[in-house]
Amino acid sequence: MQTKQLIFFDIDGTLLNEEKQLPASAKMAINRLQELGHEIAIATGRAPFMFKDLREELGIHSYVSFNGQYVVHNGKPVYRNPLDPDELHLLTASAGNKLNPIIYENHEKMYSSVESHPHVEEGIGSLKIKDGYVFDPHFYKGSEIYQSLLFCNDEEQEAYRSQFSKFEFVRWHERSVDVVPAGGSKAIGIEALMNHLTIPKENVYAFGDGLNDVTMLTFVENSIAMGNAVEEVKDVAKYVTKHVDEDGILRGLELVGLL
Repeated sequence: MQTKQLIFFDIDGTLLNEEKQLPASAKMAINRLQELGHEIAIATGRAPFMFKDLREELGIHSYVSFNGQYVVHNGKPVYRNPLDPDELHLLTASAGNKLNPIIYENHEKMYSSVESHPHVEEGIGSLKIKDGYVFDPHFYKGSEIYQSLLFCNDEEQEAYRSQFSKFEFVRWHERSVDVVPAGGSKAIGIEALMNHLTIPKENVYAFGDGLNDVTMLTFVENSIAMGNAVEEVKDVAKYVTKHVDEDGILRGLELVGLL
């Protein structure tokens, strides 16, 4: 009998292609892993409500969301790491002065500091999700916020980074960065789920393609970069598979001997 492995998959650019479609070969490969008795989880920067349909389609009930800040096993939270509320209040004030919109995310919904903004529409639109954001600039007060989306350019991002040491700013879109707690990452979330399941590090695999996957692929022993991954990701990964549209998930699982 094959030893039980824990395998993490990023979503955008890994499970889903640029058109946000799931290749048939990826779905088949994940179903086969489940049949073999392996533990399958998603590791994403997305909020849980943004990939509910994908979880249902694949029968996946465990995930690392918000780049590691909210971790769930079989539908139950096992790790939470919200943003510091006082620091978030200061960031909100600074962003307001610079006219940089912010979206606040909890595990159920997202709320915006502005009613509408072209950069927000562009960034959120790229995710191709059903539910949009709600305008509520005060939602973050008294609520656990696991991640914010700050809409700013590279120069502004560096200024925020130097000013707010309790936060990490990780770019996910030309117009926007993820704001997560300092030290928070997909790697921390993965470690929390590993510990919860008592699965050793040598039995953990991860697939990714973007900058927010670097910590994850550096942390796990069996790391696989997609063929469409950015160079920084390929540089830290142990293996590089095919492009997401060239059966990258299936080929990667074959490459590491899981299928």
